[in-house]
Parts: sequence; structure tokens; C-alpha cells
Amino acid sequence: MKKTHASSHIDDRGDELRGEYRFDYTKAKPNRFAGQFDEHRVVVDLDPDVAEVFETPVSVNEVLRALIKTMPKPRRIDKKPRRASPTA
Repeated sequence: MKKTHASSHIDDRGDELRGEYRFDYTKAKPNRFAGQFDEHRVVVDLDPDVAEVFETPVSVNEVLRALIKTMPKPRRIDKKPRRASPTA
């Protein structure tokens, strides 16, 4: 198989995409960050003004847990459907 090299020719089309790209996957490395997050972790994007207040993920979790304690408990929903009372 013939190896292809990047062309030194400057494309005059400007910012347009090429019809085909050839990547050299022999130089690829495994993703060192893959598998760092467990399946129960949720990533949340904070707005910049909120991110200024919290310096660490621990501080965010502490505030959210305190907020959760102040919230009313949700009503328990019965899993079993109620039977209709017999009439007659």
C-alpha cells in the first residue's frame, strides 16, 4: 500500500473542506482519559458567574446537598394500583 504524505501545495479554495482526508493511524495513541469517569457521574456545565463562586467539585456538592435537605420530601407513589371498591 502506498503511503501518502501531506501535500505542500497551498489550496486556493480558502476555508473550504477537502473532499477526502487521509490520516496516519499508525501514530495514534490510546485515549488516556477514557474510563476515568464512572457511569454514575454526571458532568454539569456551570455558567461563568456561578463557577466563580465554587472552586472545587466538593464545594458544589456540599451546597447542593444542603439545598436538598431544605427541600420538601416528595410524596410516595404507591406501586400497586388500588382496587375499585365493590359496589352493590
